[in-house]
Amino acid sequence: MATAAVPRAAGVRGETFFLWSAIAMALVIVAGFSMQLAMGRSSFAASPPLVHAHAIVFMGWVAIYVTQNVLVAGGSIALHRRLGWIAAGWIVAMCVLGCAVTLAMVREARTPFFFTPLQFLILDPVSIFSFAGLSAAAIVLRRQTDWHRRLHFCGMAILMGPAYGRLLPLPFLIPWAYEATFVAVMIFPVIGVIADLRRTGRVHPAWGWGIGTIVLVTWLLVEFLSHSSIGVALYQVATAGSPGAAVAPLAFPPFPPLAPHP
Repeated sequence: MATAAVPRAAGVRGETFFLWSAIAMALVIVAGFSMQLAMGRSSFAASPPLVHAHAIVFMGWVAIYVTQNVLVAGGSIALHRRLGWIAAGWIVAMCVLGCAVTLAMVREARTPFFFTPLQFLILDPVSIFSFAGLSAAAIVLRRQTDWHRRLHFCGMAILMGPAYGRLLPLPFLIPWAYEATFVAVMIFPVIGVIADLRRTGRVHPAWGWGIGTIVLVTWLLVEFLSHSSIGVALYQVATAGSPGAAVAPLAFPPFPPLAPHP
């Protein structure tokens, strides 16, 4: 009886960890975007419908992710599975809208000034598809709960990049703003590894695949394409016939003008 209780106790602790981690991730994301509003730096109200659709869908995923963890922790597995198929379709909408917004911003020469335009063009789609790839792998391995929840966890960590970008002082970190954001994205996956070591004494191999994807794709691939002739060619194709074509792809945009004091 005692030996049978050990795996069960570890499973309960695992569910608690993933639930509270999901809530913490959501709070970081809300804090990042709320700070923009509180400081009067958000242009969301004046943004086109595409940006609003993008925001609704991506924040919707945050709600889905937290809800899924709540359902698992509460034992509502059947509802968790039904919602999972809705989530699968939701990911497709995220990929489409994420790429569309990035392309629109680059073509309109409205990229964040702490990234080079080419870096921004590469970073966002690569991050979104990395998230989608890890999420797809998690869905395929949905019957292997240990893999399923860790791959989803790493995918969610990737999506936290924009929130960290609003919390970190990126203007003061130029030209290392992207690298600083990448380090922040790694925080939760590293916490997951530490939690595994403390709970079971070993690191689950799913962390290796998840963290490996983040490092190889969202860092090394982005860095390579952002400083290569391939990336420059992609930028020229993406911005042809738009204001973005007149912007140097590898130069940081100028700082925005300071708002006048009232």
